[in-house]
Amino acid sequence: MKGIVYKSTGGWYQVKSEEGEFHQCRIKGKFRIKGIKSTNPIAVGDKVLFDIEKTGDEEEGVIKKILDRDNFIARKSVNLSKQTHVIASNIDQVFLLITINNPPTFAAFIDRFLVSTRAYRIDSILVFNKIDSYELEERAEVLYLKDIYEAIGYRCIEVSATNNINIDKVKELMIGKTSMFVGHSGVGKSTLVNAIEPSLNLKTKEISGQHKQGKHTTTFAEMFDLSFDAQIIDTPGIKGFGVVDMDKYELGDYFPEFFALKQDCKFNNCIHTKEPHCAVKNALEEDKISWSRYKSYLQILNGEEEKEHFRTDIWNEEENE
Repeated sequence: MKGIVYKSTGGWYQVKSEEGEFHQCRIKGKFRIKGIKSTNPIAVGDKVLFDIEKTGDEEEGVIKKILDRDNFIARKSVNLSKQTHVIASNIDQVFLLITINNPPTFAAFIDRFLVSTRAYRIDSILVFNKIDSYELEERAEVLYLKDIYEAIGYRCIEVSATNNINIDKVKELMIGKTSMFVGHSGVGKSTLVNAIEPSLNLKTKEISGQHKQGKHTTTFAEMFDLSFDAQIIDTPGIKGFGVVDMDKYELGDYFPEFFALKQDCKFNNCIHTKEPHCAVKNALEEDKISWSRYKSYLQILNGEEEKEHFRTDIWNEEENE
């Protein structure tokens, strides 16, 4: 039988067959995906072949094979840096939820995530949530970030999941596609999903007042069929995003504004750091490229951990150099 993995809970997988029936399945033996050292052999969105086997009076599915993935998105495992954790596969687009506070989403996290989705050939949309709750300065922060990312080709949408602002715009983009929702704990993923499809009634929790961080409500990634010809993958809140190792000569290709200038660099293998006549560095000095994006690039290039930087850093960039 052929099916799609809708939920992964450790050793068990919920698989929807082509006939529309859900089966609890497990795996036998070890699965290895070519070229991927992963902590999880099977991810939500995987297309699999499985059989139904009887154990006494019980029936259970056994996954025999994972079919080729169109794409997937992965991040470095927190505890096993040489391995990756595949978040989901066979995705049409990702909605990255961003909040200015409660909790804050920093530019470093946004950029690392966008580099990964671009590397895996997955479209990304930036969703600025909780816009109804922002004061003037926070509102300016949203507009500033939108200017940066819209200028390099990313779609940005301002929403309020609680006040139903622009929910229709998100739904329109989801029609006929499998969409993944991602962000820090507390940015309002489950609340937004409930606003899009109230019948799902996903659990939500309040933000921790002491640490301004969200409390985990989604434990495992899970796919849902929606009522308007769309599928959604809800994911656990991500604290940080470890970018899977990339060739230093290719990293700039995943920054679209760098890639557009690459042909104007003096050297074909320019990595935009100390090389003379670098078109990216020239554009940076002329404020045609965002300093925050360049800082993110250097962090990833140098293999540094994710560091918080936001607009207040950018204004003082020349003093910091």
